Order: sequence, then C-alpha cells, then structure tokens
Amino acid sequence: MNDTPTKAGFIALIGEPNAGKSTLLNRMVGAKVSIVTHKVQTTRARIRGVAMAENAQLIFIDTPGLFKPRRRLDRAMVAAAWGGAADADVVVLMIEAHRGMSEGVKAILETLAERAGKTPVALAINKIDKVKSETLLALAKDMNDAYPFAETFMISAEKGHGCDALRDWLVTQLPEGPYLYPEDQIADLPMRMIAAEMTREKLTLRLHQELPYELTVETENWEERPDGTARIDQIVYVARDGHKGIVLGKGGETIKAVSQAARKELEDFLGRRVHLFLQVKVRPNWLEESERYSEMGLDFKDGNT
Repeated sequence: MNDTPTKAGFIALIGEPNAGKSTLLNRMVGAKVSIVTHKVQTTRARIRGVAMAENAQLIFIDTPGLFKPRRRLDRAMVAAAWGGAADADVVVLMIEAHRGMSEGVKAILETLAERAGKTPVALAINKIDKVKSETLLALAKDMNDAYPFAETFMISAEKGHGCDALRDWLVTQLPEGPYLYPEDQIADLPMRMIAAEMTREKLTLRLHQELPYELTVETENWEERPDGTARIDQIVYVARDGHKGIVLGKGGETIKAVSQAARKELEDFLGRRVHLFLQVKVRPNWLEESERYSEMGLDFKDGNT
C-alpha cells in the first residue's frame, strides 16, 4: 500500500501572447486541450489541463496572453489572465528566449509582485534552441535581478527540453490534499467548448489579418447517436457580411477545409467518428454581447473600461 500523501494544486501559466503557454500545457497534459497557433491571442478562456505526476495532480491554467488591451474582448482576456494568476498555488512566467526582456515582459514584471503576492513564481525561458547559451544566461540574470523568482528553467515546450525538470519542481510546490479531478480527466472545459476551440483554431490557421479576432465559434448542438458516433452542430459568428464570404471561401471551399480538419482532430481526440456541421452567421455586435463572453468562459463585466 502506498502511504505517500497525495498533492493537488493549480499552476497558472502567464506571459505575453505567443510565449508558448498552450504548447507547454499540452506537453504537460499529454493531450491537446489548448489550441496552439502561430497567431497571438488565441487562448481566450482560462483553460484548465490536468496532469498526473507520481502522487500529484497538477492543474494547469493556461491564461490568455498579457498585452495592452484595446477592446472589450481584450480587456476581458487580460482580466482573466491576472485572475488565473491570483487563483493559483504556483505561477510560471513564460518568456521567449529570442525576444528577451521585451516591453511587454517589463510591464508584466511591474505588476507581478502586486498580483502574485506570496505565491511562488517560477521563470520559464522558452524556445531556448533559438539563442546561444551566453545570451540565455545573461537573460536569466537580468530577469532574476528584476524579480525574485523562486526558480528558473530553460525549456523548449515544443521539443520537451527541460519540461520534466519544471514539472518535478512544480510537484514540490503543491499543497498536500486529495485529487480535485478524476485521474483520467484531462480538462475541465465542457467538451462542447473544447470542440468549438478546435474549430476556431482551424479557422485561425486558415484565415489571416484581423479576422480571427472578429469571429467566435459556439457548439449549438451535440447529439450522441445509437451507432456510437456524435453529430456536432457549430455556428461561426462573424461581425460583418464581408467576413462571412471570407470564412465560406470561393464555392464554400474554406469552410469545407476547416470543417474537415476540425472533424479529424475531434475524431482523434474522442477516439470515434464525428459528423461535424458548420454554419456561418453574421452578428454585427457579438463583441458586445454578454452571452458570447459566457460561452468563452470570460466575464463580460471585465471588459468594461
């Protein structure tokens, strides 16, 4: 019989957009629960991924990137990110090795002491394969001179370098207590939201410029069929008529390609066949509708100026 006490706790991943938070979350959890794209601001809600390590349950909060908010949606996302840090047992600040101590990182450091309080904060310098070791060491020193980090890790979230060491350290920081989720659960988002996020990722990868931030995806209906397959109906909301044409593409080819890619990923994730149906609707003011924010796991009021 194992007498080792169990541990469980929340770990907030914070940083600028594109720092690699979602990639690290997916590596730690061992499955794709947070969408990862080359575009900034893809994570809108605080997605929790659950990883098991020895006697510990690590619950990762992948927060939206911290940036200068311009719109209501931006402000709600930044509030969600700092809220995630405030709720955590441990905070990991991720920065990109090749970008170093950018203006955005400096702005985060200025607020961090006030927001994190006594919560231990680790520094994870990501994408270490992009710079020389001397540059890394100098960056680590500058960052630790600017903030009293509990520990510093050099990692590549994409390739896995240094991630085991980070996870082992995180286990030491978690409080003793019972597991907070079933051991086989990897995310606390409802499957409807995960499915919507997967479709939104495919749209984000396929489309360019500002459009991805002017659209949202909602799972309208999820039907379990007697043959073990699932029928999923989703609506893609866009802000303007012109956007609808872009999302549909010539002869509907864009939405068809997006639907096929999203369906394949959903089938891999669920381990069974999926019938995915997408509709595109124009809602000029969806960025000002509280229901859309609730669907994304954000607080509409946090977007107030």
